[in-house]
Amino acid sequence: MKINDPIKKATTPGVGTATQGRVGKGAEKTAATPPPQDNVHLSSQGKVQTLAGPTASGGVFDANKVDEIKAAIASGKFQVDAEKVADGLLDTVHDLIHSRKG
Repeated sequence: MKINDPIKKATTPGVGTATQGRVGKGAEKTAATPPPQDNVHLSSQGKVQTLAGPTASGGVFDANKVDEIKAAIASGKFQVDAEKVADGLLDTVHDLIHSRKG
């Protein structure tokens, strides 16, 4: 009585067969190949514009005021006036509604 069947042995790949050797070589090649890189180029329209002069609303960008606000936020002393925020929001909504009607 045979315990090891030669037909089953030939059809079932075992440890250390040529099939596994090819997988290992392919993995080495993949690891040595650098990943592809994407390049993105922005047109002048896609670039962020800096605010250094008069703004669209006619005001001037105040870098000192921004620095003061940053410092107040960092120190935890910045206070938000909810009434001013609400008034500004209502003014914006009012302007949007009237611009659609006209």
